[in-house]
Amino acid sequence: MIQRIQTLYLLFAGLVIAGLFVFPLVHGVYVNGQPETITVTGVFKDVNGQATHTEVFIPLIIATAFVALLPLTVIFFYKNRRKQINMCYGLVLVIIAYSYWLSQTVKNAIDGAYLNMSNYGIGIILVSLSLLLIVIAQKSIQKDEKLVRSADRLR
Repeated sequence: MIQRIQTLYLLFAGLVIAGLFVFPLVHGVYVNGQPETITVTGVFKDVNGQATHTEVFIPLIIATAFVALLPLTVIFFYKNRRKQINMCYGLVLVIIAYSYWLSQTVKNAIDGAYLNMSNYGIGIILVSLSLLLIVIAQKSIQKDEKLVRSADRLR
């Protein structure tokens, strides 16, 4: 059923990943003497008090939109819980690969500048939060599958 709790978990997972468009991954990093902010859309440098978009990450923008839509598509396989569980496992692997790509993009964009804990933005936490939500949704789907199987045995 579509009104189950795992639907909310998967919806929130998609929204959390979409939040990467709003929140920075890294901010306040000084590269070549200028502060930079790195988001999934690109690199913003502070020039004369104005944030200037200096580099655009088009493949990362497309991948972020795609990864944000994946949990929403898993919701609509509610009639086939086994397939939904397998898709959640695959989604976890996709998000892990996506987070690795994000970290490599940030690493290449800062050109060896030193990062403090104060430089990390909310965007770094959002990927981990989406992973947690997907795992919780997968556990809820398994619980529903177990309940349906036990009800079938009683008939």
